Amino acid sequence: MRNKFFTTKTLLYPALFAFVGLMGCNPEEDMNPTGELSQEATQMAQGINPKSNVKLHKNQYVVLSSSETMSADIAAQLNAANGKVISLLEQAGVATVYSEDPNFVANASKINGVRSVVRDLEVQWYNPDDMKIVELSNVGTPPASGDDDRFFDLQWGHAAIKAPEAWNAGHRGSGVRVAVLDSGFDLDHPDLAPNIDLAASKNFVPGEGLSYALSGVGSHGTHTAGTIAAADNGIGIIGVAPEAKLILVKVLRDSGSGSFSWMMNGIVHATQQGANVINMSLGAALPRNGKFLNDNGTPEDPSDDFIESDTKAVQELLIAINRATSYATKNGVTVIASAGNDANNGNADKSLVHIPSSSTGVISISATAPRGWALNPFGTFMDDFASYSNYGTSDVHFAAQAVTTCIRVMR
Repeated sequence: MRNKFFTTKTLLYPALFAFVGLMGCNPEEDMNPTGELSQEATQMAQGINPKSNVKLHKNQYVVLSSSETMSADIAAQLNAANGKVISLLEQAGVATVYSEDPNFVANASKINGVRSVVRDLEVQWYNPDDMKIVELSNVGTPPASGDDDRFFDLQWGHAAIKAPEAWNAGHRGSGVRVAVLDSGFDLDHPDLAPNIDLAASKNFVPGEGLSYALSGVGSHGTHTAGTIAAADNGIGIIGVAPEAKLILVKVLRDSGSGSFSWMMNGIVHATQQGANVINMSLGAALPRNGKFLNDNGTPEDPSDDFIESDTKAVQELLIAINRATSYATKNGVTVIASAGNDANNGNADKSLVHIPSSSTGVISISATAPRGWALNPFGTFMDDFASYSNYGTSDVHFAAQAVTTCIRVMR
């Protein structure tokens, strides 16, 4: 291992790679070619969520107990009410239940100790097909900096936060356990494998495995995990904390969608596995009024849309996620989440609530980015506010370098 530094020479590749994967790989996907917000983003700004982003499950429910714990007795009664308990988060007082019985909500709500029964959410957290992927073969000229990690010079975020200075002072993440809640992961990637705690990692997505299985697109989970803790091994890139241990928790399908309940399960699991930090590079904006836009015909015809309203579901789901994040923070875990990429001003627009970044104890991170870095990497201000990022003092705690292009090292 050699000391890390950035050279003032011209960088070899006009690509970008950020230091912390909080904002997703392609945050500009909400903008149309004219630079204006897309119809979908505009609808979200009006307090209505398109069906493509958030919809209510038909037969899957989130059950909250009256207190922040849930007894096995309540779980047994939920089963007796013709429900199948999928997961029981006793420490947070939340259960996920599947039932096709039309009377399940009414019957389960009568159980002593049950606060509420609401439908779970299905969220399209991101679309992997929209990500910008730069595939680089592990061959060619070493970086101009002379560093032994071949694509180190592309990681402008390290320079922005002065990560090399921290590494050279001995701060490299040793002894820290970081849980990454995301989609599937490339478990045998040479930059990740040395730091993965596979025994503590877990998959919460039915029908899929912890490993990323799709072809043709980059894995958001792999990218995020590598940004956080890719090993300093002289192969590809280096993470911000190259000696930290990774707890990989799959809470999203490889396609980028996932249930609200999977995220809550992932938070509790990571806490129980001794995570010091939980990173959630994901988020969804929920309308506080509980109005969700659904399509009743062809997507091309807005007149076919209708609005489904369930204000109680939004209110209770916010309480449920707050219980999960509170459980984590009470156990000493630092929980971090993306503030969102909808260009929403939280100070002016109170119609939307962003999860999980707005949840109890969660540190919400907005995005910054450089301008013209590829052309002039060392004469560029790197802390410009990213135009697509959510903002507002009520919604954001800190800002960090955002991801604009993912790099996948081919092996």
